[in-house]
Amino acid sequence: MEVKWLLDFLSLVDTQNFSRSAEARATTQPAFSRRIKALEEWLGATLFDRSEQPIQLTYAGQSFRPVAEEVLRRLLQSREEIQRIGKHTESTISFTSTHSLSLVFFPRWILQFEAETGILRTRLESNQIDVCVQSLLRGECHFLISPTHSAVEIQLPEDRFTSKSIGHDRLLPVSAPAPDGSPLHALIPGAKKPVEYLAYDSTAASGRALEFMLRHHKKAPALEKVFDSHLAGVLKPMAIQGRGLAWLPESEIVREIEQGTLVIAGDGSFVIPSEIRLFRNRDPLPKAAEDFWRTLGDADTALS
Repeated sequence: MEVKWLLDFLSLVDTQNFSRSAEARATTQPAFSRRIKALEEWLGATLFDRSEQPIQLTYAGQSFRPVAEEVLRRLLQSREEIQRIGKHTESTISFTSTHSLSLVFFPRWILQFEAETGILRTRLESNQIDVCVQSLLRGECHFLISPTHSAVEIQLPEDRFTSKSIGHDRLLPVSAPAPDGSPLHALIPGAKKPVEYLAYDSTAASGRALEFMLRHHKKAPALEKVFDSHLAGVLKPMAIQGRGLAWLPESEIVREIEQGTLVIAGDGSFVIPSEIRLFRNRDPLPKAAEDFWRTLGDADTALS
């Protein structure tokens, strides 16, 4: 059995599509399929039901998934520990975070923390939320920083992971202003013409929260998606240019609101609150990471 087979298996669990997983794993679809088949032969069981689209895990596959995640996590964690010893980097604390939080929240937050504790040796990887979650599951980092919404579940088992609240934010509906200062694109209930808006794609946690809110909002006008991206940093300049309405993190548009280059485009019912949480595995972490976690305080909150 090869480690790459486990990575292939978990990739296919995530994408439910052989072509997308082959691309993500930088191989051809035939080669990827052969490796999945080799894993199934090694285990002596079929892991995926290929008769459905998207493909689904069999009962054997569901049973094997936590085993594969745990084996990879322990292997990667052990490798990291050995590398840390060899390179004398025992004090490095590793984080993974969504792109938006990496650009705006993390630098401010860690600077505020270091003002009390002194400079820390840290490493930050930035990616889409699903990739960040998998990175934590597989032990590739110590901590995950993510926005959380009541309507969006973070796929981390409560018995293995825990988290702490480290901040709050809101997604605000904003638009470039019209000449009279009103929103160029406004959320007006009952509007006859669809409102052009700039969307998050389905891989973004903010996009899932937005979709949930719109599905359940009783007075939301018709919307016409004209652009989508998983990055708030891409949607913001598009909104400033008047291309459409966008839901953007309040923390990222304070200056634009103050300067009037963006204006609020809907009432409070269209605002989406979010909590920024720091996630970790419940298993013991290296000393520097454990010291960091303890310094954050004792308000340890289980996942909900």
